[in-house]
Amino acid sequence: MQTNYFCKTQIVDVLEKPNKNSNISSQIIYGEKFKILSKNKNFYKVKTYYDNYIGYINKKTKKNNKFKPSHKIKVLRSRIYTGKYKQKKRTSKRWLAFNSKLQIIKKEKNLIMFEKNKWVKINDISLIITKENNFIKIFKLFINCPYKWGGGTFEGIDCSALIQNFYKYNNEFFPRDTVEQIKKKGGIKNKNSFKKGDIIFWKGHVAICINSKNLIHAYGPEKKVIIMPIRSTIKRIEKSANLKVKKVFRI
Repeated sequence: MQTNYFCKTQIVDVLEKPNKNSNISSQIIYGEKFKILSKNKNFYKVKTYYDNYIGYINKKTKKNNKFKPSHKIKVLRSRIYTGKYKQKKRTSKRWLAFNSKLQIIKKEKNLIMFEKNKWVKINDISLIITKENNFIKIFKLFINCPYKWGGGTFEGIDCSALIQNFYKYNNEFFPRDTVEQIKKKGGIKNKNSFKKGDIIFWKGHVAICINSKNLIHAYGPEKKVIIMPIRSTIKRIEKSANLKVKKVFRI
């Protein structure tokens, strides 16, 4: 059983095991393509199209295999409005996350309908082919978002997903986990000076320099995405986790 689908649920947790109490290892967001490898009573075993990530999702996840996304969310989160065409729209408590893919069904003033009677602001979207070379602009969207192991959205995000989001927005492959990200060719083990765009790897952690003095990362001990001084962060991680910088390469 290998069937391709697009996720039609806003955010879906990908679990390590087919068990509701299993750890979250990643997430699938609205409009993301995945393949169902197998299924049991409550879960699908899936493989994501973008990064070939394998895990388990709840069978209640809304999906569609006849979906042709043309646009993507370019803001941290885009509020969903509900209502019929040319009628007053209601504000919902639901959101589409950054990098969610959607197709435009109808347009009305400053809104676009992406699903029956569901709308987002037109200023929150861009064409799928759009690229953003200003990586700082993307990473700063996530400042103060809570740290969440396996997360990749405004609800919570981990260090590797923060870095991956930039590449994903620019339609470039980049692995999900640091253990694979660090294998990218190039780079050196240690550096005496850092520059804007340097990605710093430790065992199980990653951060990116926004200039020669500061970095940004989703940092567990601080429980959020935060900007910190490069030198003191390196010393802190070495002291608290007994980890030294393993590799540095340019974004």
